Amino acid sequence: MGKDKACRVCRYIMNEEDGKVCPICGSTQFTTFWMGYTIIMDPENSEIAKKMGINRKGKFALRISR
Repeated sequence: MGKDKACRVCRYIMNEEDGKVCPICGSTQFTTFWMGYTIIMDPENSEIAKKMGINRKGKFALRISR
């Protein structure tokens, strides 16, 4: 099992083995240097999703290295 990586554009977290393109935004820019995460189950009614600008379900990093 590989490490998890976070998309630098939308913060979506996926496993290194899952591919090279983010399924949320289509970016190919990832980092393995991220801290904390939130799981969004209902983006339409989630205050956290609104504050983070997230409109899809999934696991997202709270902080990523730039």
